[in-house]
Amino acid sequence: MGRTAPPLGVIKPFTRKASVLWVGTHEHGKGAITTPNAALSIGLHHAARDHRRTGTNPPELIAAAHAGSFSLTLAHELGQAGYTPRQIDTTSTVTMENIATGWTMTQIHLDVIAAVPKVAQCDFVDAALRARANCPISRALNANISMRAQLSSREVARRPKLKATPDASLPGTAGKARAVRRGAAQ
Repeated sequence: MGRTAPPLGVIKPFTRKASVLWVGTHEHGKGAITTPNAALSIGLHHAARDHRRTGTNPPELIAAAHAGSFSLTLAHELGQAGYTPRQIDTTSTVTMENIATGWTMTQIHLDVIAAVPKVAQCDFVDAALRARANCPISRALNANISMRAQLSSREVARRPKLKATPDASLPGTAGKARAVRRGAAQ
């Protein structure tokens, strides 16, 4: 009996691969990372030792994977809330420390700036917090993950401006100003 296709919108489990060829010792070796679709074919080096070398290192790759996964998850969370993000710019900064047990990823900080038309700041922050909690890479990492999330200044939903108007209809307020929302029924 053949397999049936999953219902529309249901994503089946999947796997992805990456390979590393490392030549030499930990201290003096070098390597290369490749992926089957050739999207990534890059040199690999020791993160703490080789700051100026070309190529990348595992903490940098984790930072890239985390920024990408978080951005996709935030786009999903915003979509679920009824918003269409125009742009999400996420930078993930991984902190590695040589503690008693060895090199350890102790901190990850996500810096997110997004352009999302018509979203209120509170709705955006809620979506960003849900994305941090639901991001597959965030859930996989055993590190303290902090975040700063902000809307780009052009996309912040504006609250209606308040204007002062005299209201003689209220007792004791003749000649005094009261705040009313612009555009509200008077």
